[in-house]
Amino acid sequence: MIRLAIITTHPIQYNAPFFKLLGQQPEWQIKVYYTWGQSQEQVFDPGFGKEIKWDLPLLEGYDYEFVPNIASKPGSHHFFGINNPSLSTIVKSFNPDYILIYGWNFVSHLKILQFYQGSAKLLFRGDSVLLNENNTSPLKKIIRQVILKWVYRRIEYALYVGSANRAYYERFGVNRSRLVFMPHAIDHLRFRTNDPLAIEASAMLWRQKLGLPLEKLVFLFAGKFEKIKNVALLIHAFRQLKGTHIQLLLIGNGSEETYLKQLAEGDDRINFLGFQNQSKMPEVYRLGDVLILPSLSETWGLCINEAFACSRPAIVSSKVGCAMDLIQPGDTGWVFDCNDVQMLRFCMESAIEKGKSGLQNMGKNAQEFIRKWSYSAGVAAFKQITGN
Repeated sequence: MIRLAIITTHPIQYNAPFFKLLGQQPEWQIKVYYTWGQSQEQVFDPGFGKEIKWDLPLLEGYDYEFVPNIASKPGSHHFFGINNPSLSTIVKSFNPDYILIYGWNFVSHLKILQFYQGSAKLLFRGDSVLLNENNTSPLKKIIRQVILKWVYRRIEYALYVGSANRAYYERFGVNRSRLVFMPHAIDHLRFRTNDPLAIEASAMLWRQKLGLPLEKLVFLFAGKFEKIKNVALLIHAFRQLKGTHIQLLLIGNGSEETYLKQLAEGDDRINFLGFQNQSKMPEVYRLGDVLILPSLSETWGLCINEAFACSRPAIVSSKVGCAMDLIQPGDTGWVFDCNDVQMLRFCMESAIEKGKSGLQNMGKNAQEFIRKWSYSAGVAAFKQITGN
């Protein structure tokens, strides 16, 4: 039996179902080590500006341990926020054959890379991209080059999530023979549901309660109201569109909420709805006809996977990591140049021209396309690596 230790900061809704599926494989024994011990109950999310506790079971179906974290300011948002002096000893007692590390940029995760080099096969998972490389200073590029080449020399395989992430690894010296595709994935069963007609009907009832007539075409944003998400650009583009047959629904909370509401003032076609927890998200995506992710920087954008699973196409910025893999123009969605308000407006006009029936057809294409971006593909990646 192959023993796999997984090092990651805290439970999240995207990883828990995958860990559960790995734990069901008879040829492997897995154990997950959460290095942000304080996250066992809930965490403060600076993007949403509040304490977040997901309303889904994230610790069921696999073996795990929360490792004591002695950081004075614990958190996954800075290098010194994850500091677990006992981590190496605790993991050693499991006697792993493979260690999968999520993210290198924490004190303890780097130490695991150092401690276990040569004694266990090290696998690395991250989703960094080079899409904002032009905004990086020359000095920072040099420092990053040195650090990342040191990090990636110590791993057996890098598990890349998509094309942009693969290019990132190759840039920092990871040979193609050490690159294995493990796609970014979501819990398809939860978003597709066993009774899609019922959840569509529930979403339409919710729309009516929100004052969004069913015949209107609804553009949807769901996420954090923070500068990097670039929601202000979306509001500017939408306000340039003419007609009362369209709506913009903005779902979330965050530091820019007041500012965004000021930008939307006077346009009754723009609606705001606060933060929605995970159990509501399959309905949330169905409130809209097309999802928009206008981010200034996004390593992937898993909300696109989720929207696709809910049979909704998407409009994304060129700085969203999944754009080159998931968006097939006019078929599953559209891509616009980041910060180009006119191009975003053009994409929205293209969606309007498609009409609700055309967007429904695109949604079906998107739902079918996203099937292969699955947890099963992640399991296949491990089987490729271990030969089991």
